[in-house]
Amino acid sequence: QGDRQQGDRQQGDRQQGDRQQGDRQGRPNDRQQGSQGNQQRSSNVGTDDGDGENRNKRRRRRRKGRGGDGPQGDDRDLLEAAETNEPVSNEPVQVAGYLDLRDEGYGFLRIKGFLPHRDDSYVPVKLSRQYGLRKGDHVTGLSRPAGRNEKNPALLEIHTVNGGDAEASKKRPRFEDLTALFPDSRLRLENDVDPTDMTARIIDLVAPIGKGQRGIIVSPPKAGKTTVMKTIATAIERNNPDVKLMVLLIDERPEEVTDMRRTVKGEVVSSTFDRPSEEHTLVAEMTIERAKRLVEMGEDVVIILDGITRLSRAYNLAAPASGRILSGGIDAGALYPPKKFFGAARNVEEGGSLTILATALVETNSRMDDAIFEEFKGTGNMELRLDRKLAERRIYPAIDVDASSTRHEELLFDRKQLQMVWKLRRVLSGLAADGNAAPGLELLIDRLKTFRTNDEFLNEIAKQPSM
Repeated sequence: QGDRQQGDRQQGDRQQGDRQQGDRQGRPNDRQQGSQGNQQRSSNVGTDDGDGENRNKRRRRRRKGRGGDGPQGDDRDLLEAAETNEPVSNEPVQVAGYLDLRDEGYGFLRIKGFLPHRDDSYVPVKLSRQYGLRKGDHVTGLSRPAGRNEKNPALLEIHTVNGGDAEASKKRPRFEDLTALFPDSRLRLENDVDPTDMTARIIDLVAPIGKGQRGIIVSPPKAGKTTVMKTIATAIERNNPDVKLMVLLIDERPEEVTDMRRTVKGEVVSSTFDRPSEEHTLVAEMTIERAKRLVEMGEDVVIILDGITRLSRAYNLAAPASGRILSGGIDAGALYPPKKFFGAARNVEEGGSLTILATALVETNSRMDDAIFEEFKGTGNMELRLDRKLAERRIYPAIDVDASSTRHEELLFDRKQLQMVWKLRRVLSGLAADGNAAPGLELLIDRLKTFRTNDEFLNEIAKQPSM
């Protein structure tokens, strides 16, 4: 009986051992299955995480739209399109602007004036070469919106160039190949309706302006330079409606720009003194290139520039240093671009003309301004001098009639008028022999007041042996 009990105990121990072994064999499998389940759950969570994040973004945007503070409707769609960097619409749109062409052949169509803007259309090299486009051309065409990784819309088609057929633009002459002549057609400034406009009448007598004139208005500060410019601009518009007038204001005060825009009907291009020098030079280059394109089409263009001194200063700051410094601290290479600008004025034998009237500052106690004026002194063919002493005595217009003149004025007057003008100048020169310009100007103004027109005044001079 004891042996049987002992055997039962051994059998029970063996069964217990089998159970323990089974438990041990079962546990790893359970652990493996559990870990596999956990991995599956975690992977499911991972895949849900991306979708969930996107769902959360959409939910937040919808919530933002419902709240009233965020963008709603079409604005929300525009915002989502901007976030994904996709164009809002792929439909081509009509565009028009001035071409700013680079040396490499490509360019940008300036939609908002002459300065860069985010809506400007990119013009590929293929289109510019296909139609022979040049800097300053006014181009209309179709443009597509900017796509991924593009900063600007792109031009697809060109419809017109400078208001004419795009294909015909390839046959036009180049401005550099046109023949330059002396000005031989006068731009009358005298106002037949208002004989009291002494500024226009005096300029017509002592320094007449012709089509293609390269004139320089020499003025000290506070001598009435801006008033003279406005008078010339309005007189040209009134008496010569076929002339295209452009007023270019560089480094000017904003209120002066507003005043000029309200006074002149023509195009006023400006870059105020609070803008960088690079912007001054860019505006000037686009303006002169635009004028050249019009002259190539046979049009008469007048540019009134205020002023050549400030433009030269802007180029001195913006241009890379050449290492050669002139007196006054101006770089030798900085004077070439403004000279090229001023030298573009010419009367063209093939038709058309480009007249440039630029102001130059003197008596500013700046050696740089004096050096700039000396560089431009002999380049013009017409000079109008203003005198500060006359302005201080409140004698307006403060024009130094003896120092003001036009080269080859015999081409602008008929023979009878020319003899009378020379007679007038001899008298005025005698009155200014002591260096005081006031007596001659006062005499001229007093005599002009008694006649309605300059022709009547000159006819009266012809009758008298002396004034």
